[in-house]
Amino acid sequence: MFSRISLSAAALLLGGLLAGAALAEPVTVRSCNRDVTFEKAPERAVSNDVNLTEMMLALKLQDRMVGYTGVSGWKTLDEKLREGIKELPELSPKYPSKEVLLGANADFYFAGWNYGMKVGGEVTPETLAPFGIKVYELTESCIFVMQKNKPTMDDMFVDLLNLGKIFRVEDRAEALVAGYRKQLAEIQAKVSHADKPTRVFVYDSGEEKPFTSGRYGIPTAMIEVAGGTNVMDDVEKSWTEVSWEPVIEKNPEVIIIVDYGQVTAAQKIAFLKGNPAFKNIDAVKNDRFVVLPYVEATPGPRNIEAIAALAKAFHPNAM
Repeated sequence: MFSRISLSAAALLLGGLLAGAALAEPVTVRSCNRDVTFEKAPERAVSNDVNLTEMMLALKLQDRMVGYTGVSGWKTLDEKLREGIKELPELSPKYPSKEVLLGANADFYFAGWNYGMKVGGEVTPETLAPFGIKVYELTESCIFVMQKNKPTMDDMFVDLLNLGKIFRVEDRAEALVAGYRKQLAEIQAKVSHADKPTRVFVYDSGEEKPFTSGRYGIPTAMIEVAGGTNVMDDVEKSWTEVSWEPVIEKNPEVIIIVDYGQVTAAQKIAFLKGNPAFKNIDAVKNDRFVVLPYVEATPGPRNIEAIAALAKAFHPNAM
């Protein structure tokens, strides 16, 4: 006959076994046009690019990572990220090769199309599958491989929630997303009384032709939450090159400068202000530029503080 102590110990043991069984259950998430099943949480993850790496850090997944790729090659590493990654190695300064991921014995790659992978390239979900490396794709980037709706901030939230499921930290992800949603609701409430949306152009790089965010880039969603409209919303691309003529014609009131790489934000602004072709653009005439670091202008946790900055720039009286 069991004593009370024995019964209690048995109950605790059974509870632990049941909890372990629950944790071991397979998890399936939607990644672009694929269903991906994870029998267990990844233990040797690699993320590509600064914004995707910060999603991993926001969920406190450093101990499940063996490294990251695609940051220093684009000069996007800053002190905040440096502190977060600490001892994690950068396995490749730009896009990794298949050999880099195999050399790290990776079991998971968090990347996107044009964020560490190229359609038809060496590193894709299909090429990594035979080696046991599962891939989760950044939702914003799915437009390169499938039809999708115009982005909203839910695209970034879905990625965080899916990562939470994959790594079995759902509660952590849900709490994080709930906090972000609350912050965005507060911003939207303030700018909702504005007479009309502010016309906005995103200037990433390029002088002969500007590289910008079209309809399917996350800046479109960020601009709209902040009370603006992307003047390139009619361009059916995410990040793409356009000509200067439609920019001049659509006359943006604010220009967002994406800050990274060899050409500084100050140099980009000087180019816009020094070119006679742009002298009648309202944003140039009125010196209305907003500088966003690359990590804030691409999908990731810092989008939230960036949206607050945009709202203040678009509607200073409301904020």
